[in-house]
Amino acid sequence: MQLTRFTDLGLRTMMLLATGDTNDRRVTIRTVATAAGASEHHIAKAVARLVDLDMVAARRGRIGGLSLTDAGRTVSVGWLIRRLEGDQEVIECDGATPCPLLAGCRLRRALADAKEAFYRELDRHTVDDLVRDATLPIVHLQLHTANEGITR
Repeated sequence: MQLTRFTDLGLRTMMLLATGDTNDRRVTIRTVATAAGASEHHIAKAVARLVDLDMVAARRGRIGGLSLTDAGRTVSVGWLIRRLEGDQEVIECDGATPCPLLAGCRLRRALADAKEAFYRELDRHTVDDLVRDATLPIVHLQLHTANEGITR
C-alpha cells in the first residue's frame, strides 16, 4: 500500500511539530516546507486538514505559528492516516470499467484484510512515539522563540 503525498506531508508535519514544539517555540509553514522539501502551498493544505482534525493549532500574526494539540501528540498514527487518506480500497474493483472477475474474486477481501492489518499495526504507535528518544535529531529546524517574532 502506498500513501499519498498529502498524507506523507501531513505525517512529516506532525513529526516536525512534535520535535520542534518545545520550550515555547513555534514552527511556521515555511519552516515545515523547507524541512520537508515541499512547497508552502502543499504544506498549508496539509496543515489546514490537520487543524480541521484538531491535531494542530495555528496562530496568525507576529508571534504566530503551528503547534501540536494534546490530541495531536497522542493520536494513533493509524487513525491519523485513515483521516488523511480517506477510506479507499487498495485497488478499485468497481470503477468505470469494473473488473470482470469481481463476482468470484477473493482478492478484494484479502486486500481489505491486509489494509486493516496495516492500520492495526499503525494504531499501536502515536506521533510522540515516532519522535521520542531519537538518538539523532530528525531535522534541524530554524526555530524562533515566541518573543522573537515569526514570519511566515
